[in-house]
Amino acid sequence: AGTGGVPRAQPRHLCPFPAVTSEQIEHLHRRFKQLSQDQLTIRKENFDSIPDLEFNPIRGKIVHAFFDKRNLRQESDGLADEINFEDFLTIMSYFRPIEMNMDEEQLDRFRKEKLKFLFHMYDSDHDGKITLQEYRNVVEELLSGNPHLEKESARSIADGAMMEAASICVGQMGPDQVYEGITFEDFLKMWQGIDIETKMHVRFLNVDTIAHCY
Repeated sequence: AGTGGVPRAQPRHLCPFPAVTSEQIEHLHRRFKQLSQDQLTIRKENFDSIPDLEFNPIRGKIVHAFFDKRNLRQESDGLADEINFEDFLTIMSYFRPIEMNMDEEQLDRFRKEKLKFLFHMYDSDHDGKITLQEYRNVVEELLSGNPHLEKESARSIADGAMMEAASICVGQMGPDQVYEGITFEDFLKMWQGIDIETKMHVRFLNVDTIAHCY
């Protein structure tokens, strides 16, 4: 254990990212204890204690991502039944903001790690591919949480996103190839030029209040 009884994070968990400070670990440990109700592990039902998360349009995918063994950087596939504090740190590392002293190689690895996490949220059946319809459905689910956007407008935007994905992915295939879904390489091309480094973040378990996780 680290200072103050906080478990020390294993370096292998946070290898794609700069080292976290002891203050940051203390900060996250308080949130972990609040969510786990002072237990050593978090289970899916613990997420039911986050009231605002109940209204998030992709709540199921967010919870799923926390227990996805691919995101936990484990050898096996599937879902974990529970996660400990080191696992929690691993998941939260995907949401870390960009560091000013990162070089180009670190930035590229940082970006790919974030997009891999996002890809796994879309790829809910763990087959390494996302169908165009699955991609469209997630976009529409995300937009459905916007109270200022009508359902018809959300559908139109989702349709447009699907067509754009098709032009990027299917458009690069040869006439004798069969489209099987969006691969991670395709996903990287689709997100090229989009500032995922600063847009992908999480407001999670404030010590005083529980806020939206998105």
